[in-house]
Amino acid sequence: MEQCFFSDKSRFSVHPDNRRIFIWRDRCSRNNPAFLARKCQIWRWGVLVYGGISIDGRTDPYIIRDGPLTARRYRDEILRPIKVPYAAAIGDDFILMDDNCRPHRANLVEDFLFEEGIVQMEWPSCSPDMNPIEHL
Repeated sequence: MEQCFFSDKSRFSVHPDNRRIFIWRDRCSRNNPAFLARKCQIWRWGVLVYGGISIDGRTDPYIIRDGPLTARRYRDEILRPIKVPYAAAIGDDFILMDDNCRPHRANLVEDFLFEEGIVQMEWPSCSPDMNPIEHL
């Protein structure tokens, strides 16, 4: 029987509203300087946490620190120390299920998974997020 490993990351914010402000404005006033605000990067005010589950177990939560998750960081901080040992413990029946976010689908990551012999399940584009880890 194959073991599907579901993984994802979630953001936990220290500012519940993430400083979002909704402004009602008249039509054709979109670029009026009175309605423009400086953009802020949300990751500075929150914590990104990675986790994974399968039918037989789970990984420990991993806190992603110091900026956004890139393909290189994903490979070095999550794949090598977390997913590869988990896959080795499961054996040949291991199948990786993750979404289509850019770090997961980068050539660097897909080449690494191929070299490690990890099978990655295809995630259809524009599909609903039915990953069970989203509901924990």
